[in-house]
Amino acid sequence: MDLLFNVKLAENYKSNSQIARVLSEDWVFQNSFCPSCGNRDLNIYNRNNPAADFYCGNCKSDFELKSFRTFPKRKIVNGAYDSMINKILHNRNPNFFFLQYNSSYLVLNYFTIPKYFFTFDIIEKRKPLSENARRANWTGCNILFGNLPRSGIIYLVKNSTIINPKVVLKQWQKTSFLTGKKLVNRGWLI
Repeated sequence: MDLLFNVKLAENYKSNSQIARVLSEDWVFQNSFCPSCGNRDLNIYNRNNPAADFYCGNCKSDFELKSFRTFPKRKIVNGAYDSMINKILHNRNPNFFFLQYNSSYLVLNYFTIPKYFFTFDIIEKRKPLSENARRANWTGCNILFGNLPRSGIIYLVKNSTIINPKVVLKQWQKTSFLTGKKLVNRGWLI
């Protein structure tokens, strides 16, 4: 695993958010593995896929990537509120990858949170966009990072130290019994 982003990929981009997206998605595609089954080849969905960013061809797990230079302490901006709530309700929400990097595009922290840790208590409804906005009345959501249980955070890289994949898989398996549990029971068990 190489902890540096391939910055050459961003030469034709001017927007910081596009640069971050291109570099972080490429880094995950080139360096990550499926923390659920250990498959070394994650596939990337077409850009703007509403379901997720990556999927495992082996176990069919979906992953959405959120990347940051400075990791938010409490809230992480996510997509449409109704869509996320509906996905959680029907157990179709993705697992998440969270990637923190520094100004030199070195990976500092990279971790996953399995989808079964996401309950309604983790999702916060944002204010709808104004009537004058391009997407008037669209309502997004935040992931309340502070409400996630620490047992749900599985590091693949911590403080720029690569975690042994066997340790990652073992941690995932410790909580995988929650996969088949009903949403009401998952909240209580977590």
